[in-house]
Amino acid sequence: MKIQKTKKYFYLIFSILIYSCAPNPSTDEINLNADKISWSQNIGPIIFKNCTPCHRPGESGPFNLLSYYDAVKKARLIKFVTQTNYMPPWPADASYTHFIGETVLTKTEKEQIKIWVENNCPRGDSLLEPKTPIYYIGSYFGKPDLVIRAQKSYSIKGNGTDAFLIMKFPYQIEKDTIIDFVEFVPNQRKLIHHVNGHLISYDNNRKFNYLSGESIHEDTKAQLLDVYSQMHIPYTDKLQPQFPTLTPNVVYYLPGYIPPSYPKEIGGYKFKKNGAFLLNNIHYGPSNTGLSDSSYINVFYRKSPIKRPVIEKQLGTFGISKIEPEFIIPPNQVKTFRTQTTLSQPISLLSVNPHMHLIGKTFWAFAIKQNGDTIPLIKINKWDFRWQYYYTYKHPVKLDKGTTIFVYGTFDNTNKNSNNPFSPPQTITQGNGVESMKTTEEMFQFIFTYVPYKEGDELINLER
Repeated sequence: MKIQKTKKYFYLIFSILIYSCAPNPSTDEINLNADKISWSQNIGPIIFKNCTPCHRPGESGPFNLLSYYDAVKKARLIKFVTQTNYMPPWPADASYTHFIGETVLTKTEKEQIKIWVENNCPRGDSLLEPKTPIYYIGSYFGKPDLVIRAQKSYSIKGNGTDAFLIMKFPYQIEKDTIIDFVEFVPNQRKLIHHVNGHLISYDNNRKFNYLSGESIHEDTKAQLLDVYSQMHIPYTDKLQPQFPTLTPNVVYYLPGYIPPSYPKEIGGYKFKKNGAFLLNNIHYGPSNTGLSDSSYINVFYRKSPIKRPVIEKQLGTFGISKIEPEFIIPPNQVKTFRTQTTLSQPISLLSVNPHMHLIGKTFWAFAIKQNGDTIPLIKINKWDFRWQYYYTYKHPVKLDKGTTIFVYGTFDNTNKNSNNPFSPPQTITQGNGVESMKTTEEMFQFIFTYVPYKEGDELINLER
């Protein structure tokens, strides 16, 4: 009996091994079967996930990708831009660090698109088609709780020069509350280079008239106190302090930028019922055509109280760290610069935002712990001025006290750089003050957001 049982077990195990070792078609082989690749089962989900968020009305994409018919009309273009890795845009090296919202196609997905186009774009079973995503027009996130529009539109002069403005967006609501995040929605996406703005909050027991006064000021070199007075920002009761509370960097925008939205225990701002968003710098790039801009601000509330306010710092230009060597890029040179800082306390790193202008070539940031261990932060192998994301990690990255953050940026000031604003190349620097923000000048910044570290932060899921 024991021998028979042993034989039975032997044959059973042998059969399992033979079955498990038998050749099976790989997932890629199945997915790359030309006869089975269709819009319904393969291409639609890829397009809706990676392309449609931008290729829809009111967003940055130059055409819509909301249906099978939309995709068929642009099929050859879709094949070209995905095969060349031009689209979908994701400048960060996904093999170095991962972030929320990565739009990086796999090798299989790119091959599926290629085969689908070359096979005349079969639709497949209509019953299996993915549902078209439903979006709220006018916001990346959905319907906002409050929309704040400028008191008047801005007329862009078609004189081919940059324009820098200070702009006030006043508001009034029924009661004090808390906001989760703010979304700046550009009306002239191709011209607005960046926006940096603050939240002004008024004490309800003081006197003010911020709803009147100038809402747009074009001279950013003027004395700010005079500008703010003309905008009626100070209190009017002659008491101290003269100016209301200012929360910096609540409004932010760059091409491709999506505001970070953190879980309920992180972030948030107090939002008084009387206040304004002060865009202390809104930059319009050069235009040869006169245009009108009516950008606006979306505000999203949150129900939970503020527990862990987010802190933002920046290295490099206008930041807390020195750029070495001196930030001057001579003509006909490719030059690398560095900047660094050592942390005086442990932090939980949430998001990072590299920033350069037209002659930026590569960007690399990493941290080194006191024991010598390296923590990868972000690497951009091919800088693209048109896409400057705020990259949010999937989980907070713990950086211990004494850890040093290193940042390296390479700039290509040669005639081989097709984005070089000068021909022939000229010496480029970071300029003086607001001048450094011109697209023809340069910046080298590493902006990062964090909260002081608490045990367990590494387990927090930052994806909303």
